[in-house]
Amino acid sequence: MNVEENFVSISGLICEPRRAKMLWNLLDGRAYTATELAVTADISPTSASNHLAKLLEANIVKVEIQGRHRYYSFTNEEVAYVVESLANLADKRSVNKARTENVLSGVKYCRTCYDHLAGFVAVKFVDALEERGFSSKVEKTYEISEDGWDWFAQLEIFPHTFTNKRRPITRQCLDWSERRPHLAGQLGAVFLEKTLQERWFTKVQFSRELELTAKGHQKFQEFLGITL
Repeated sequence: MNVEENFVSISGLICEPRRAKMLWNLLDGRAYTATELAVTADISPTSASNHLAKLLEANIVKVEIQGRHRYYSFTNEEVAYVVESLANLADKRSVNKARTENVLSGVKYCRTCYDHLAGFVAVKFVDALEERGFSSKVEKTYEISEDGWDWFAQLEIFPHTFTNKRRPITRQCLDWSERRPHLAGQLGAVFLEKTLQERWFTKVQFSRELELTAKGHQKFQEFLGITL
């Protein structure tokens, strides 16, 4: 296949309605069985397995076998970026209206995007880093300054710990609800992991939504002067 044919094939696989629902639910970064994904797409487990087989063949999802169970997840972060980016076309409401709703509550305010932070809070966080000279946009990534790494050191996040050569340390991921980028890549993933451990956020059951805790409000104000 040439590039155009590949594009058409992959687009068809991702955008088929039932597969799209399953992929959307995989954006929370967890692995699910075919039965669980069947529920999200409102189809039978057998039908879900057939759809997942096509996604497996195209290397869009991967499967891990544990005992009797087969757990499906994204093959890599690139797939997650594509699915998240498609949502930018889905939300046709104005940026101002979306931002007002984000401040109130829900997934637009704060959520996971695969393995990193997304939503209003994530974009405000990136803005604060840039305003203080801790980071700057460079093409599709963020360049972290020395002062920036000093800031991340408060959370015991250090540049020498990133050893995955295949995944960029930082990456701009276009936020579908804010229409501006948030921090992804290895650093984005570790930042979310650390702040969840420190209880800045708590996960909402059966949802990608994150709740910003009282401690989280305090720490963003203390560390970056952000009032959320």
